Amino acid sequence: MTERSARVSSARKLTRRAGRERAGMFLAEGANAVLEALAPHTPESGVSPQSGVREVLVTAEGLRRVPEVAERCAASGVPLWTVTERAAAALSETVTPQGVIAVCELPRTDPQAVLAPRPSLVVVLLDIADPGNAGTVLRVADAAGAGAVLFAGETVDPYNGKAVRASTGSLFHLPLARERDTDAVLAECRRAGLLLVGAAGEADSDLHTAEEEGRLDVPTAWVFGSEAHGLGEYGQRLDTTLRVPIYGRAESLNLATAAAVCLYASARRVRRGPE
Repeated sequence: MTERSARVSSARKLTRRAGRERAGMFLAEGANAVLEALAPHTPESGVSPQSGVREVLVTAEGLRRVPEVAERCAASGVPLWTVTERAAAALSETVTPQGVIAVCELPRTDPQAVLAPRPSLVVVLLDIADPGNAGTVLRVADAAGAGAVLFAGETVDPYNGKAVRASTGSLFHLPLARERDTDAVLAECRRAGLLLVGAAGEADSDLHTAEEEGRLDVPTAWVFGSEAHGLGEYGQRLDTTLRVPIYGRAESLNLATAAAVCLYASARRVRRGPE
């Protein structure tokens, strides 16, 4: 199948947000993302697939390197199409395409739905502009055992190609919701019984003190603000804000690193159980 084929042409439109919204689909590129999208999910695993795979497009070299793709497609009944290297390059947003692409259904979820199970740890990304940062925080949230990730305000599309790649498959492990109305997102978190905690470098209280005092021993929604402007006006609308203490000479931590420190602090407190 070449880059001029109707199937590849349709898939190429999904590299743009408008195309994704119109079609209700998005692309997952790379072996890790595609294998996770195709991974079997069972009720016992506690995880449900976030996006059904419509079809997989793969080059001959990609199939040689990752034969599991064909095996999982066969097991799940997902159509598998072989495409040329040029066709794969037309669908890729990377310098060196891996030649493995899945066309996935775009989930239609909202904050109320993903918070219905009342998770004990939630991430809210507020006005995050960089898709790499958003995808990396999604990966961190998955690793820390978060129950949902909410994209609030003008945060980048989590189904952007770079965000999908940065999540390295975690996109398919967690319930996600997008909502431009940040106040509505915060209200839903409160209704779900979550303490709203913002990460802010200028906060009076620090993370380690809050942890030692047991202030993170409750269901928590961590709110992370934009790389350029932080939490902005929303910092005043949260239950509390905390800073990650800096013991060395670094001016600050980047978003993903700060998120990892904060989320693991909460995960540790939640998982330790009663003393």
